[in-house]
Amino acid sequence: MGVIVPELKYTPLEAIPDRVSIIKNTFFENKTRDIEFRLVQLRKLYWAIKDNEQEIAEACRLDLNRPLFEIITGESGWVLNDLVFIIRNLKKWAKDESAEDIEITYKLMNPKIRKDPFGCCLVIGSFNFPFQLTLGPAIGAIAAGNTVIIKPSENSSHCAAIMQKLFETALDPSCYQVIQGSIDETQLLLAQKWDKIFFTGSHAVGRIIAKTAAENLTPVVLELGGMNPAIVTKSANPRLVARRMLWGKTLNAGQICTSQNYHLVDREVLPQVIEEFKKAYDEFYPNGAKASPDYSRIINKRQFQRLKSVLDNSKGKILMGGELDEEELYIEPTLVLLDSTEDSLCEAETFGPFLTIIPVDSTDEAIRLANNVQSTPLGVYPFGNKAEVEKIIANTRSGGVAVNDASLHIPTLSFGGVGESGTGSYRGRASFDVWVHRRTITTSPGWIEAILGIRYPPYAAKVKPFKIATATYPDFDRTGKKIVCGWLKWFLTLGGGSATKGAVRYATIAVIYYYVIKYLERGGTKFW
Repeated sequence: MGVIVPELKYTPLEAIPDRVSIIKNTFFENKTRDIEFRLVQLRKLYWAIKDNEQEIAEACRLDLNRPLFEIITGESGWVLNDLVFIIRNLKKWAKDESAEDIEITYKLMNPKIRKDPFGCCLVIGSFNFPFQLTLGPAIGAIAAGNTVIIKPSENSSHCAAIMQKLFETALDPSCYQVIQGSIDETQLLLAQKWDKIFFTGSHAVGRIIAKTAAENLTPVVLELGGMNPAIVTKSANPRLVARRMLWGKTLNAGQICTSQNYHLVDREVLPQVIEEFKKAYDEFYPNGAKASPDYSRIINKRQFQRLKSVLDNSKGKILMGGELDEEELYIEPTLVLLDSTEDSLCEAETFGPFLTIIPVDSTDEAIRLANNVQSTPLGVYPFGNKAEVEKIIANTRSGGVAVNDASLHIPTLSFGGVGESGTGSYRGRASFDVWVHRRTITTSPGWIEAILGIRYPPYAAKVKPFKIATATYPDFDRTGKKIVCGWLKWFLTLGGGSATKGAVRYATIAVIYYYVIKYLERGGTKFW
């Protein structure tokens, strides 16, 4: 018997405000603040995913023709590992932290930082890695103690339906809900008041979400992708470049935000790199990509037509591939040689299996071209020796860097964009941190009134002793030069600047602590 995947059904518009209201009210009941409650929810979600791996695989196949290996590594397996990692570390992450790097006087107030959940949160997912990019952020929000609504992408409809099944099977419906739909449903969701919004998708939709959220001063996390360059220097290994870059651009048929959008290749190694791309293609797909069970399809006809238009308008020379089949939503991995970045293939993130090569005369030229592209990349992929790679990293901006590799990101390492590639980060510990407010808490006990009493009026007689007791002095002079052994001078004078002032400060502190001790010896019930 074949695996049956439920059909996607949109949430009735009239039901959306009530569902949001339910999870808002639940948050203020403090139900999700309990750590053990969160852990139980995460553990149940783990087993729901584990028990439905076949359905998840079938949904990914129906939506994107994803091969099983990619589903395990990038979808179900990724999310399961993410859950185990967060479950194992949650209690440690959620503990109050002692405040550090503060003046010794304020240590008496026992300052600490508590990790408070934001509240009622919204996660809007993407179609290309539906489980990883929707459940991933939601798991962090659940772990942090928020109530959560997820809105999966309707483009990957079978995966969206499975996610609803997982939530309804495993999670408390008063705390966690799934809203299904398209533009109308999303607009109505955004019209609600949220405590934080997480969105993965395009720049255009990201701007709409940021603008809408700003009306309610709602903080947002945006994972938007970008124009990611691969920079190949003359000392790079052509075979390594071709195999790794081809993998990065054929994974999910190039529908991945971290894949490279163009390759800046030193002319000295250009012929070898092109030849190695052709060899790698034959190795990966000996019978061609179309006949391979290991090559995905484009998500829908709209995206297919967009990609076809980009390729049709390019002035580049196709060196490999180029076959398109709209009925199968198939676009062959296509290697294109360009003269410059002024081409349709470089106007925006292609989000498809196009391997664009632009020859350069030097690493400096490659860096200049990469920095001239308007969109700040999510990833930069340098290939070369250590000095060249360090130069590239030091002179470019991006959300992350994978040296001598493509699209690679360690699952437990903080991940996020910069500039137009996004704002905020998640994954690993960051998946928890992004969903909590670091709330500072101080406690001023009664006995500390002996010290705090100096802050009360009248002030006239207190200004000079207060300045002496609290002043700080730099360990550098007016020219910005660091004073040698400045720390020794500070210790001897207690930052007083001179031996006399230092002695006064030591004496003042000694008197304060003397009276504090006396106060405690007397029972600490009233001041003398």
